[in-house]
Amino acid sequence: MKLTPAPVKMNSNACFTLQRVGFSYGEKSILQSLDWSLIQGGFESIIGRSGCGKSTLLQLLCGLLLPTRGELFFKGNALTKPRIEISYVFQKPNLLEWLSVIDNVLMPMKIRGEVTLSVKKKAMEILELLGISAHAHQPTWQLSGGEQSRVSIARALVASPQVLLLDEPFAALDAITREELQGELRHLHDQLGLTTVFVTHDIQEAIYLADRVHVLEQGYFVHSQEIEFMTLRQPGLKDEVQFANYSNRLRNSLACVAPNSKGSSSAQGVVHV
Repeated sequence: MKLTPAPVKMNSNACFTLQRVGFSYGEKSILQSLDWSLIQGGFESIIGRSGCGKSTLLQLLCGLLLPTRGELFFKGNALTKPRIEISYVFQKPNLLEWLSVIDNVLMPMKIRGEVTLSVKKKAMEILELLGISAHAHQPTWQLSGGEQSRVSIARALVASPQVLLLDEPFAALDAITREELQGELRHLHDQLGLTTVFVTHDIQEAIYLADRVHVLEQGYFVHSQEIEFMTLRQPGLKDEVQFANYSNRLRNSLACVAPNSKGSSSAQGVVHV
């Protein structure tokens, strides 16, 4: 059975606007007719099974890929190439291990020929915010996995982007380090006034970080969930009843679109929010 896309609210104060956006590799369709407004200053997470199109959508938002159908706008203008206002954090840190932490962070600015004293100062301030300024002159191969992830985030922020796109950056980390980085990322988002899109397989991670969580399946958003908490986002939040309720709704939405034994899917029972 063909999935029914969940309605996604369009907003005039949008950072990104997608209008019937689709993407295909040759005959293989990855994304289907997506309508989506990403609100300026929002933190949105995308969850879904492997191969559902999460990373492809992120690469469209970054300008690394162009839609094969529909239109994609960034602040009212067609997005046709990567923009300095949009930074991307990949699944792996992808650091140059023979260079120091600070040199890795400054690499995007070196490529642009824009390394000034003020840029170096900003890089150190970001490393301070991420708690790794003491390692600024160490080669990155000496760092732990969590520290390397912090360096990759710092590198993405050094150009003062308006938008931060993250593709499962914490997936390979241990649970304790992952929880620490979740808190740091949300703090950076709030402090720097970023617009953030975070791709993950982890339902709890998505809820903890985001203002809205979208379930992507077969190229559609089949469920969109507003996330609102009365308290600050601290680790104990994950033990609250409201958090569990959000988790159950999202888990049920994924279960409702689970592939059956014949390889098809059903969206019956999905509650669109």
